[in-house]
Amino acid sequence: MKLKNIALAAGIFVSALGIHAAQAADISGAGATFPYPVYAKWADTYKKETGVGMNYQSIGSGGGIKQIKAKTVTFGASDAPLKPEELAAAGLVQFPTVIGGVVPIINVPGLKPGEVTLDGQTLADIFQGKIAKWNDEAIQKLNPSVKLPETAIAVVRRSDGSGTSFVFTTYLSQVSKSWADEVGAASAVEWPVGLGAKGNEGVAANVGQTQGSIGYVEYAFAAQNGMSYAKLINKDGQTVAPDAANFAAAAANVDWANAPGYYVIMTNEPGATSWPITAATFILVHAKPEKPEDVASALKFFDWAYAEGDKMAEDLHYIPLPDSVVTQIKATWAKEILGADGKPVFTPN
Repeated sequence: MKLKNIALAAGIFVSALGIHAAQAADISGAGATFPYPVYAKWADTYKKETGVGMNYQSIGSGGGIKQIKAKTVTFGASDAPLKPEELAAAGLVQFPTVIGGVVPIINVPGLKPGEVTLDGQTLADIFQGKIAKWNDEAIQKLNPSVKLPETAIAVVRRSDGSGTSFVFTTYLSQVSKSWADEVGAASAVEWPVGLGAKGNEGVAANVGQTQGSIGYVEYAFAAQNGMSYAKLINKDGQTVAPDAANFAAAAANVDWANAPGYYVIMTNEPGATSWPITAATFILVHAKPEKPEDVASALKFFDWAYAEGDKMAEDLHYIPLPDSVVTQIKATWAKEILGADGKPVFTPN
């Protein structure tokens, strides 16, 4: 199966896909591939409405963090939120944009999307190489009515510094002691097994081309490309599918107001319908930017996205932030992102 092209926004450059825009963009950013589909859609619409383009390099969260710290872009993007002390040390301000879900995608001939169910321990054992065939007893026990083939499992994982990997390995560390002890949670880990691929795009493409494979991507990449996926057993012991309602259920109890720097982890949340690998994605900008007008332009774009982009986000299976959180974010902009004169670089209407 070939990975379908995600519609590129006008003015966007995506280095992970090797696609270059014909003209320079007005806003520059780099980082997470997790939110790329919605950022692309927002940017395309914003360009049509305002004439302002966006140059976003979909290179992975690790790359985005490096570039914003190096001041080579106006904003960085990461699915792995930076802790408050790291934000302070780098002079950065962080805020979330949307919420989504990470889903195990599979390519096993004869298995339909959602026909196979996995629990956290079994998923961790697969990615540790402890379960090597699809008809392994542990998988068969979870799927007694499914005829599983004696096919070798080919693990596909990220090769780059990845916020999606951070979310995925955080979940595995929460549900598997052996994973926590031997591998751990980070944007880049020493993977026990597997073929590395760059970006959500690369993982989706490799799984699509490799029979017997399993990988993990943000759900939009699975949905847009018609990929098969596994259901998961959540913290409450319920079998759940990846969908917007279940991502929202996992995010429902997040206390954003009392999260310094918006540092929030929402994997393995309780709730009968909660999808266990749910996460927000974040933007990073400098608190005292060298080019305030550039940051003002970026914040104006995100201000527009919060006001006008919810339906576009929902159509791509992301969850928009609650209005109360958006109000809080705008207050953060006004308080913490300042020009040389000490005044906010951008004040939302």
